[in-house]
Amino acid sequence: MSAAQPATAPPLSLPLRLNLSVMMFLQFGIWGAWFVVFFPYLRGLNFTGEQAGALMGNMALGAIFSTIFAGYLADRLLSSEKLMAICHLAGAGLLYGIAQIQEPGQYWTLFALTLVYALVFNPTLVLANSITFEHVPDGQRDFPGIRVLGTLGWIAAGFGIDAMFASDGKTAAGSNGPLLLAAGLSAALGVYSFFLPHTPPKGEVKGIPFVRALGLFRDFSFAAFFLVSLAITIVLAFYYTVTSDFLAKQCGVKNIGSTMLIGQVCETVFLPLLPLFLVRFGMRWVLALGMLCWGVRYLLFANAGPEGVGFVMAIMGVALHGFCFDFFFAAGFIHCDNKAPKDIRASAQALFSFLTYGVGMWLGSLLCGILVDKYTDPNTKIVNWSEFWMVPSIGVMVCLGVFLLLFRDRPGRIEEPATTEKPPAA
Repeated sequence: MSAAQPATAPPLSLPLRLNLSVMMFLQFGIWGAWFVVFFPYLRGLNFTGEQAGALMGNMALGAIFSTIFAGYLADRLLSSEKLMAICHLAGAGLLYGIAQIQEPGQYWTLFALTLVYALVFNPTLVLANSITFEHVPDGQRDFPGIRVLGTLGWIAAGFGIDAMFASDGKTAAGSNGPLLLAAGLSAALGVYSFFLPHTPPKGEVKGIPFVRALGLFRDFSFAAFFLVSLAITIVLAFYYTVTSDFLAKQCGVKNIGSTMLIGQVCETVFLPLLPLFLVRFGMRWVLALGMLCWGVRYLLFANAGPEGVGFVMAIMGVALHGFCFDFFFAAGFIHCDNKAPKDIRASAQALFSFLTYGVGMWLGSLLCGILVDKYTDPNTKIVNWSEFWMVPSIGVMVCLGVFLLLFRDRPGRIEEPATTEKPPAA
């Protein structure tokens, strides 16, 4: 049934594709402009490692607390494009304020600003997806080709901050320029959002949408998918938290930013191919392939080194980011859209983001820090990276086994229980 859908859906019009593609480009360009260099930027301002880590963790906290409300508003009260505009215009002002703080003594002010920014930015990740799925003729076929522009936006931002703010041997992390660039991009997308396709709320939706999205867990396979997604995102946090430090100290990589962009480049190559894999192999095996790539990546990191085959393994591990993201997270958003009842699709997307970008990333950051301390020699302060990376690699393989055992992709949307309300008396 799902395999026949792409053949019967009408083609995606070029104006709509361009409109949604610009949205995705700016959406992830904002994130990529500041997030990658924020930790070393804070350390350069003499914030402690604990303070910098807590400020970085605010992005995950924002995903935990805000995405559920974004889904509710988009499903019931406010059009998605207007909510996007409000969030990004507010975000522009907050990013500008964050860029002005240069003293560790202003830590709590910066903590408050970064937390509020996380609360207004994270919902836009859900909204960008829900707007796209609402207007394309076939989400499984059309979403990857639009979402890949987000990856290009991230790549462009990475090269842009190096070109504009790195000089005299200093990296872009030595300047507040990336934050100011992100503020400008956020303001641009805030204005542009008013020109996105009109995506009104569904009106009078019975029940609370987010609670109804939780009700989808009655479907055993859907519940298994979500729980495994949570576990996998805990592992994802390891990559974002310590890979730059690992590449520098274990593999001798100098240009960390450009090296890590290899993963995003691979993502742009394979994301447009995702519909072909979904049609050929089905959702179950595509998700399984994405999970397998996570395990292989960390196994490569466990055996990586500064030269020869070890260095090749490190670069291959970075490149696997394209497979890891495309074949699990991008496919996961498509799976949510395919399974949720139409009037709560935004809330189902919000639930997926809540568990992955929110709870999973937050728990992963905490666990990653604990394991780094565990595998650090107290005398030399050197991390045993081989043993460190084996922990998430084994964890992923266990999750893969559980997933293959429990998950089945049945055609059609999940049906909610019929109401038991009695008709009014005559």
